[in-house]
Amino acid sequence: MVVAGDFKNGITFDMDGQVMQVIEFQHVKPGKGAAFVRTKLRNVITGAVVEKTFSPTDKYEDARIDRKDMQYLYNDGELYYFMDMESFEQMPLNADKLSENFKYVKEEMICSIKSYKGNVFSVEPPMFVELEITDADPGVKGDTATGATKNATLETGAVIRVPLFINQGERVKIDTRTGEYLERA
Repeated sequence: MVVAGDFKNGITFDMDGQVMQVIEFQHVKPGKGAAFVRTKLRNVITGAVVEKTFSPTDKYEDARIDRKDMQYLYNDGELYYFMDMESFEQMPLNADKLSENFKYVKEEMICSIKSYKGNVFSVEPPMFVELEITDADPGVKGDTATGATKNATLETGAVIRVPLFINQGERVKIDTRTGEYLERA
C-alpha cells in the first residue's frame, strides 16, 4: 500500500483500476483547513496526464511495472515478434503496443517490454541506434554556412533530417526519443 502523504516522483499505484505514475507532487498545508497533496499524474498505459488532489491519508495499492529486455525478431503483418533472451520463447505483439519511435528499430535490436500484471502495454526501443542511410539527396557545395540539413531515408524506412555532408551508404547514430541525427557512426 502507498499513502498519498508518502508520494514521491516516479511512484506507480493503482487508482480506480488505472495504473498511475506520480510526475510532480506538492504537500500543501494551508493556514486554515486540512493539509492536502497536489499531484500531476500520468496514466502509464494511455499516457494521459491529469492533475488531482489527495488527502494525505488516502491509501492506494502499489502497481508494479515489469520491464524485460527482449530481442525484436521480425514482423508478420500486424504482429511483431520478440524473443526472451533467457528462455528463448517468442512473444507476438500487436502494432498498437509499439511506440511511435519504433520506426528506428531493425531486426535483432534489444527493446524494453513493459507490462502490468502480465499484460504488455508498451515497447520501447533503445535510446540510441546506429542505422545506415539508404537514400539521401546530394548536398550542394557552398550550402553549409547556415547549418543546412536534408532528408535522408534510413534502412528501416524512417526519414530523418541530416547535415548536408552525410551521404548514402554511411552509418549514423540517432536518438530514438527525438528522432534526431546525432553523429556519424
